[in-house]
Amino acid sequence: MVNQPDAFGVQVGHGGIRPSAEASSLVSLYRKVLPVQGRRAIARRFSPEQRRRVKQRIGAASSALQAVQVRSSAFAATHHALIAESGATVVTAEGRLRIALPEPRLSPETARRANLATVTQALSGAGIDYFCVRRQDRSATTVAVSRADRPAALRVLSEHCGSYPGYLTSPENGGRVLAGFRPASWGRFSQADVVRVFAYRTDPTRQLVLGPEHGCDLEFWAADGDRLTAPRRNSIAETVAVAGKTVEVPAETFTAPYGSRDRGLLTVRTREEFTTVLPRDISFPIDAVYTWVDGSDPAWLERRSRFSGTSYHAEAANAARYADHDELRYSLRSLDMYAPWIRTIYLVTDDQTPAWLDTSAPGIQVVSHRDIFSDPSVLPTFNSHAIESQLHHIDGLSEHFLYFNDDVFLGSEAAPGDFFLANGLTRFFPSPALVPLGPPSADDVPVAAAGKNNRSLIQQRFGTTPVEKMRHMPHALTRSVLDEIEEEFAEQHATTASRRFRSSDDIAIPSSLYHYHAFHTRRAVPGDLRYVYRDVAHPHTPSQLDRLLRDRDKDVFCLNDTTSDEADFARSDRLIRTFLKAYFPVASRFERTP
Repeated sequence: MVNQPDAFGVQVGHGGIRPSAEASSLVSLYRKVLPVQGRRAIARRFSPEQRRRVKQRIGAASSALQAVQVRSSAFAATHHALIAESGATVVTAEGRLRIALPEPRLSPETARRANLATVTQALSGAGIDYFCVRRQDRSATTVAVSRADRPAALRVLSEHCGSYPGYLTSPENGGRVLAGFRPASWGRFSQADVVRVFAYRTDPTRQLVLGPEHGCDLEFWAADGDRLTAPRRNSIAETVAVAGKTVEVPAETFTAPYGSRDRGLLTVRTREEFTTVLPRDISFPIDAVYTWVDGSDPAWLERRSRFSGTSYHAEAANAARYADHDELRYSLRSLDMYAPWIRTIYLVTDDQTPAWLDTSAPGIQVVSHRDIFSDPSVLPTFNSHAIESQLHHIDGLSEHFLYFNDDVFLGSEAAPGDFFLANGLTRFFPSPALVPLGPPSADDVPVAAAGKNNRSLIQQRFGTTPVEKMRHMPHALTRSVLDEIEEEFAEQHATTASRRFRSSDDIAIPSSLYHYHAFHTRRAVPGDLRYVYRDVAHPHTPSQLDRLLRDRDKDVFCLNDTTSDEADFARSDRLIRTFLKAYFPVASRFERTP
């Protein structure tokens, strides 16, 4: 995805979600901001003068927040009737106070659908003909109306905004946002070729705000004889017949063009031309697979210690290394919000299920290791390489699927084309990190040994020497290539599957070997997404996560916890949970209702 402004000056490609001022201004008095331990650490490290300056800055920030709250109260009082009638609230977006509609299941798709419904239902109610248009930029929807109907269309929408907190903008006014509930705003667009209509939307906690990037563009097409001509380019047709055939289609054709698990009842009108399937369109189903373990589960720890020969109590004392930070919950939230086109999510576990997971929810299935291992006698296994070698055996899994670790998250709205080509090829994402040259040695950690073993197989089979690791990304895979790898490298595949614990002769299949094998057999190509990896144990990570939360400018990010003692675990656990709750405050459909 490319994070560039569209014709309206709106940044697109990052999901359009931004923290609200309420979420970003988490400042208060010094003693409320910092716990006792934090204040003591600062006192030991900084001089009284330095501490005084910190307190002054916190005080200034607190005063600024109070000023914002005063302005917000005055703004709410001015628009009290509109806010009360529409059930809206006041937020800050682009540095300005805005009226926003709360949505319990906020996502880019739900915002697009609601904005499209606002426009199409108002036009239909007034008897104004329209048709939806498919454009290359699919973060916003587009509705076409004859230029002769422009005055009537603008009037109808202006009247609708008398009781609805709508906003509007246009390329003709440089992307400046105007309040649609102020009638004078509409006069500025009387000659506009395109007007974007939208409402700000926020989650119930007001931590996220969606704005113009997911609005509905009202295009005014000029009549020339028996043809209507578009005011700008689109993906299908620059002209259509004035009397062309209109068809009724689900709104998701335009609001969720890649598919959605949450199909609504809204339908819209379009022309047959804009239902055309293009060569670049991905129409095949795509599933997602997670592997997950609750390493703090006493039963799992007992099994692990029994097969490893180590003391159960020693393992329990070091449970922080395997404990669950609730990453899976938030990774699923990222898929639910940013990839509604995923058909089914398969959660592969050692007969474990998170207590919060609603296994009856449509679109998710829990799969036991017993159901996918060709040789069940090697179970139980505690080797992620072994588990990963069996993923393509999942019953019902689609040919094309994404493999996620639970510490990988979508940071913005994704499209199938980010991971696959329409002809079925997969994309992979090389890392600048290198696999050390040379054969495996006793000093290698299991991950490095697996990388070297992968490289040896590629060298023998194709004559090249892979040196790059792969990023901690969603891995785009096909079952057919994984079947081929299992057959072609049968001995190494079976050996890896049989190892209960990671060993020096493992191969790492979905995270590395697959990509190099598929590339050499012309079934995969390199891809590029905005990505960041954060080691939670690094001292700079807290400030880096603050920036990530503020900017939301990554397509994918990974939070890897490498801590190994209880003290570090407690710090990392607070850091991870606090960040993820702020980044993904909207519960997914897969969570049990509290």
